[in-house]
Amino acid sequence: MIEIEFEEPTREKCSCCENTTVRLTRFVYQDGDAFAVYYVLFTEGHEDKIAHSLIGLGEWGEEGSPELRTAVAVDIWSTEDNWVVRVIDKEESPWSHVDFLGNILNREEALAHEWISDVFHLTDHIVTEDKPVIEYFA
Repeated sequence: MIEIEFEEPTREKCSCCENTTVRLTRFVYQDGDAFAVYYVLFTEGHEDKIAHSLIGLGEWGEEGSPELRTAVAVDIWSTEDNWVVRVIDKEESPWSHVDFLGNILNREEALAHEWISDVFHLTDHIVTEDKPVIEYFA
């Protein structure tokens, strides 16, 4: 069972348009154990409605370190009747310089990784449970 710890969003002004940029940090537990951390970033009022996300999986216990984790960057958007999740390359991610969530894989590496189904499982939870994301696309 997946449980998500929802921290308060961080809001700041977008440097290109002065609209509000929202940053989310979420802690994910599976069967009571630390399982993943994810970030989401979106800007209200941008013409392209995209939620950028970085999902880190791996060892989160006391002995966990970024070297024991792997991260996958995805962009999420909606169409009239579906959610679209696209795995992107590291350099396309707003967090390309961040290593806390683990080594960020490029698209082809991520799609071939053994944890890619976990990434897509988490994105299903993001679009159905994370209220700021749901409200952004409403």
